[in-house]
Amino acid sequence: MNTEQQEVAQFVMQQTPFNQLDGAASEYFVNHLDIIYLTRENQNQWLSSDNLRLFLIRSGDYDLVDPKGDVITKLSSGDYFGFPSLLTGEAIQNSISVQKEGIVYMLNQAAFDYLRREYKVFEQYFVRAHKNRLLSSHYKSQNDSWSEKKICELMNRKAVTLAPDASIRQTAKKMKQQGVSSIMLTEHDRLVGVVTDRDLRNRVLADEVDPQESVSSIMTCKPKFIFENNRVFSALHLMLKHNIHHLPVLDEHHKPLGMLTSTDLLRQQKSDPVQLIGRIYKAHSVVDLKRYSQEIPGLLKGFSNNIDDISLIGKLLSGLTDALTSRLIRLFQEDNGAAPTSFSFICFGSQAREEQTLHSDQDNGLLLPDDLTEEQHDYFKRMGEYVCEHLIECGIKRCPGNIMASNAQCRMGINAWTEKFHKWITSPTPEAMLNCKIFFDLRFIEGSTTLYARFCEQLKRISKNDLFYAAMASDIKNTPVPIGLFNQFKLEKDEKQHKYLDLKKRGVVIINDIVRLYSLKAGIQRANTQERIDALMKFSLLNKDDLYNLKDCWRFLTQLRLGTQINEEGLPSNCINPNALNSLERHQLKEAFYLVKQAQQAAAFKFARGSL
Repeated sequence: MNTEQQEVAQFVMQQTPFNQLDGAASEYFVNHLDIIYLTRENQNQWLSSDNLRLFLIRSGDYDLVDPKGDVITKLSSGDYFGFPSLLTGEAIQNSISVQKEGIVYMLNQAAFDYLRREYKVFEQYFVRAHKNRLLSSHYKSQNDSWSEKKICELMNRKAVTLAPDASIRQTAKKMKQQGVSSIMLTEHDRLVGVVTDRDLRNRVLADEVDPQESVSSIMTCKPKFIFENNRVFSALHLMLKHNIHHLPVLDEHHKPLGMLTSTDLLRQQKSDPVQLIGRIYKAHSVVDLKRYSQEIPGLLKGFSNNIDDISLIGKLLSGLTDALTSRLIRLFQEDNGAAPTSFSFICFGSQAREEQTLHSDQDNGLLLPDDLTEEQHDYFKRMGEYVCEHLIECGIKRCPGNIMASNAQCRMGINAWTEKFHKWITSPTPEAMLNCKIFFDLRFIEGSTTLYARFCEQLKRISKNDLFYAAMASDIKNTPVPIGLFNQFKLEKDEKQHKYLDLKKRGVVIINDIVRLYSLKAGIQRANTQERIDALMKFSLLNKDDLYNLKDCWRFLTQLRLGTQINEEGLPSNCINPNALNSLERHQLKEAFYLVKQAQQAAAFKFARGSL
């Protein structure tokens, strides 16, 4: 080989799988490759089903893009692409988008097939890589899984609306003309109510109401709704929880887009998880709930094999916990009478973020009006104890920190809760920062939405504190990612000398903390990490590339974490042995930790230096 070929060979031999093969494999690769300089101008001419090739990136940055225009994964030096079609013979579906021009090595089909025949390690590497491209769910058809679909993908007609001062007769006529079973009532493009054909039967015909009366007299005011980019699973959960058959769909500006019906959802693939949630909401006793909850572990294992994005399991588990909690509250009231005053049962931490795992424990509380009587306090004390103890019996573990509605410190009036948060914000001790990580992720489960909204507005007002943000950023930076010198993993050991990486503490939690920090600064009142990232796209606190990287890293680490729990690999909870991964997965894991470290440093610089 000449000098140039030797330099190329040195690079190739450092890449997996060639670093596991003898030098003859690398030499064969070098002798049969073509070299191109990939640019935006020529990016569309190389990925061709008529001339399949393996591509190895020497330099540059590229996005692999699916037919819908969504980025599957980001590629850089040492990454391969083009191999799925070489392995399967299927037509190329994806394309390359050049972000930074660079050098790419190409190997034709015949040379690729030769290396597959001669070197089993070579073939196994690309077979596993094709099967486990973990940073994306797009290699499988999204249409095969209802849970992957967004609500907007089910919408097949525009919203049918009418003003609330229209008559009942006008409403019925418009519903007949449009061939719909419900109609949205709007003022200034804002949803104010809903009327369904059932309302016309039960509230008009059955009660002999004059059809000339205003439709506002029979409409459902302040109806439940969902946003167009939410998943089908969220709609199913909401409809089951509130026993509704018509769910308005709004855009991000709260403008009505259409109506989702139970019939629309029945057309989707039936789902055992959703059926289980439905049974939980209709359970007649605690005994029923305990029996249903025993189905959850096996159900999750089966569910994980039928979805592209395993991180959806977090939403499913949180949905199941929500359902158990709501039903227990209702059962308590059936036995003890209706609540003596308004209340909001709320959750914190992973349940609030809808990111629970099989090992998550309870984090919940009761938000109450101020100045309750002793008798009223006793009622809610019994409610908190009833719900929390029965959740434990249903497999939702007791919180080690006692963050549960059974604890008087988590069962307080709005003013007491606000004072607790204010103390943490103005005196950001390490203990206060730990509390903020849990309590600033909160979500409503059952009770009064008005009470909960009042509390959230107070939190939004008191959390605007630069000293607090700086303390949070410094605390985030204090948790090191497990990457050391020469880009090697820094492993931990348990008492049995098992080596592992803690994916939760050293990865997922750091991302959650970073995203929470920016979201509090932006005033975003959502708890789910991915939804927070999507909402941050509209602000200038972080550029979009950094947000996309955080989202990819979070999904990748979450999928690895949940996969280890479902497969029960014998390591401590939330941990993984990187040696059990293939080389592509290890490469992606290192890249994920590197990006997390960059985000840590950027947050500390921006907030601690007061540059925002």
